[in-house]
Amino acid sequence: MYTPNNSAINDPATLAHVMTEISFGALITPTPDGIEISHLPWIVREEGGRVILESHVARPNPHWKLAGAGSVVMFQGPQAYVSPSFYPSKQVDGKVVPTWAYIVVHAHGVFESFNGAEELHAHLGDLTHRHEAGRAEPWAMSDAPVPYLAALKRGIIGLRFRVDRLEGKWKVNQHKSSADRQGTYEGLMASGEQGMDLAQALASFPAAQD
Repeated sequence: MYTPNNSAINDPATLAHVMTEISFGALITPTPDGIEISHLPWIVREEGGRVILESHVARPNPHWKLAGAGSVVMFQGPQAYVSPSFYPSKQVDGKVVPTWAYIVVHAHGVFESFNGAEELHAHLGDLTHRHEAGRAEPWAMSDAPVPYLAALKRGIIGLRFRVDRLEGKWKVNQHKSSADRQGTYEGLMASGEQGMDLAQALASFPAAQD
């Protein structure tokens, strides 16, 4: 991924946190016949100092048969249009154009498949807890009939992705002047939930040196 130095985020803990927050990513695997892509929910964990991603696909999805192939999981975070009208410098010299702000993390590595009943049950339990925790009436796997869950588990294949390399890119106008950064912040804050998330990311960068 093309990533200028001022947009690169390399801290593994930060990237793991962002992947956990996004939770949904595209598994991308090149093959001799083209590129296989599956959009999946992921659990992010650490094992022995290494980041591990875990998900599952429907058994008829052929992607799991590519286990062992080098792949990427792309986590697309918040994204938003940035209007030239956000920048005070527009009124000074007019040398501004539209752009797009976004956050993305790429996890490079290799995945393996698993289909043991106990492994799948543990994986689905972790995934369910991750998204049900905090709800007023959280759903648990124990709420569903055991034979029903057993039948569903027979229809899926688990994936365990061992991450070899992480790369993150935060493109939020952090390289702009103080005035244009502030304009970007205010514009994004008024651009909906994703814009607000990007504005907060922009605010986390050190102040510009005008």
